[in-house]
Amino acid sequence: MTPTELLLEEFSRIHSVVARVLKNATLATLTFRADADANTIAWLIWHLSRLQDDHIADLAGRPQVYTSQGWAERFDLPFGPATIGYGHKSADVAAVRADADLLRGYYEAVHTGTVAYLNTLADADLDRVVDDSWTPAVTVGVRLASVLSDDLQHAGQAAFVRGLADRAGV
Repeated sequence: MTPTELLLEEFSRIHSVVARVLKNATLATLTFRADADANTIAWLIWHLSRLQDDHIADLAGRPQVYTSQGWAERFDLPFGPATIGYGHKSADVAAVRADADLLRGYYEAVHTGTVAYLNTLADADLDRVVDDSWTPAVTVGVRLASVLSDDLQHAGQAAFVRGLADRAGV
């Protein structure tokens, strides 16, 4: 297995979890909160999509899907289009009220762009430094590992919240 094949496999696993979480999800399910300040499925899927979009667009040297394909306007959120969810407070989480089709559509567009980017990579590209403000410097490979780690955690959290919402009859 090549490094690119491994990355494609890992991103496909996130894709599978997102698809399962969003299947037949109602707005009530997507905005269910386990407690007053807990993250919702809608926010988790939006955030993991935004993070992936932001980081992959930067690596690929292209505009983000969110802004270039009109997703920011479709979501119509009360924060700027550059926001990816980092540092969001409870009220920001609650503001992400999107239906499953919107979340799925955006995530699919991001995933498609990610797969296209990954298919351009040669093994040596993974060692290219993209941020030298850290010690050690961040490479393409490290950035992709960071995206995978964050997205897998949030996809798992969304799956957990989906189970809680289903159990609560939401």
